[in-house]
Amino acid sequence: MGLEEEIESIREEIAETPYNKSTEAHIGRLKAKLAEKKEKLENQSSAGGGGGYAVEKHGDATVALVGFPSVGKSTLINALTNADSETGSYEFTTLDVNPGMLKYRGANIQILDVPGLIEGAADGRGGGQEVLSVVRTADLAVFMLSVFEIDQYERLHEELYNNNIRLDTEPPSIHIRQRHKNGIQVNKSDSVSLDENTIKEVLRQNGYVNAEITVRGDPSIDELVDGMMDNRVYIPSMVTVNKADLIDEDYLPTVHENLREHDIDPEECIFISAEEEKGLDGLTERIWDELGLVRIYMDKPGRGVDYDEPLVLREGDTIGDALTKLGGEFEDRFRFARVSGPSAKHDDQQVGTDHELADEDVLRIIKSR
Repeated sequence: MGLEEEIESIREEIAETPYNKSTEAHIGRLKAKLAEKKEKLENQSSAGGGGGYAVEKHGDATVALVGFPSVGKSTLINALTNADSETGSYEFTTLDVNPGMLKYRGANIQILDVPGLIEGAADGRGGGQEVLSVVRTADLAVFMLSVFEIDQYERLHEELYNNNIRLDTEPPSIHIRQRHKNGIQVNKSDSVSLDENTIKEVLRQNGYVNAEITVRGDPSIDELVDGMMDNRVYIPSMVTVNKADLIDEDYLPTVHENLREHDIDPEECIFISAEEEKGLDGLTERIWDELGLVRIYMDKPGRGVDYDEPLVLREGDTIGDALTKLGGEFEDRFRFARVSGPSAKHDDQQVGTDHELADEDVLRIIKSR
């Protein structure tokens, strides 16, 4: 039996096994085994020399437009950036990844127009694995849906999940320490509802014989398995609905209801018309907010504050992160910094590398001679 047949057999057994406390450990073992087999198949596919899409990351952040063919991704990226992506009213117009650069609030945001996904992409249909490999490198996934085909969202979300892309969530709080004897010891917080035996079965299936595991929060079996794999990526996502100009106003409540059926809050969606270039300002602002970018204006000796080309960082970044991005003598000769703005207690506050910066701070680096 080949790997693909083994994977399908395990999936069928999971589907046919009723979930309850008595079967939880068995299902946990099966799901861990399934993840192991899928990873092995992916490694075989990679070793087979598949071309893939090698897109070098540029700019301050990278956004991937995710959607089925002919939803309007190429038209949108041409409207937002300096890209030149071929457009057409037929499927599969885009056959390669087309990067474009969105310049906004002093930041350079790379937007990737990836070829339209089809169902089964995670299993390789339509070159889907290569497409999804590009999404895995992005800082934000933007689902682009047609206003007439909202149900595309669920299928797209599933394809990304099947390619080990976890959206809008954090990695589970799991820590494993290998030991030389005494089997598997489980430490878990009171909030963890998984049975201790289930946790042990998942560990054993992942090759652990002697280990101590600490679990916090309340992970599901799938999240527990995810926490033991090193090929999961966690990225935020958002939804934009295209072709909004083609619907009558009295049809809008139906669109909102369709969104809610897929657990999408209509108030959180950005409605646009890529063709008519409507709603793009709101989309751009939302992309900025989702990426969590902040602008730091550098106070340069003898030249004053540079408000035209800010240093772009992420929310929560510190002076140390700024030094890393600046590199060179800023890192090597740093003494202290002076900050004015939202993060400072007062103008020209003297701070060290652990000071957390905020949007539109003014930063002056003091270097040793």
